[in-house]
Amino acid sequence: MPNFTKKAIKETFVALLDERPLNRITVKDIVEACGINRNSFYYHFEDLPALLEEIIAERVQDLISDHPSIDSMEDSFDAALEFVLDHRRAVLHIYNSMSRDVFERYLMEVCRYVVDTYIDAAFADQEIGREDKDMLVRYHKCACFGHIIDWLNTGMKDDVSAYFHRVYALILSRRGDGTQI
Repeated sequence: MPNFTKKAIKETFVALLDERPLNRITVKDIVEACGINRNSFYYHFEDLPALLEEIIAERVQDLISDHPSIDSMEDSFDAALEFVLDHRRAVLHIYNSMSRDVFERYLMEVCRYVVDTYIDAAFADQEIGREDKDMLVRYHKCACFGHIIDWLNTGMKDDVSAYFHRVYALILSRRGDGTQI
């Protein structure tokens, strides 16, 4: 039964985050919505930040499991964006809270993973030095992260995926050979 309770706490917390800012959610709100007592909450989580971090960490692991391979930079960006699009309002509430650093740390992990996975696939049949690979991963990871953060800073108003796809289409058209990195 504890796993059911823990899952209910997480789902309730995310639902509340979809409705209101993080600083307006209390343990009391969660336990009342779940129909449990405070001790049940504290049995599973130390506090709200621990709950938030566990939810984000699990989502990152799910995303990594769902994308064992990535075929293009656009796909890597879309995979990283999944992390944000699943619960747009909740993510904005987290991003605009004191827990922004937790979100950014995991977002950077996602961006690194998806870009690293793509670079491995792109150079599967070619020799690339560790230093060169690290440089490519760092560059594209930061571009992916930066575009998502910029989009969050503007309130998620435009279609950031279409923008990113257009940027890489322009890069490919300038290269002329259809390859990208």
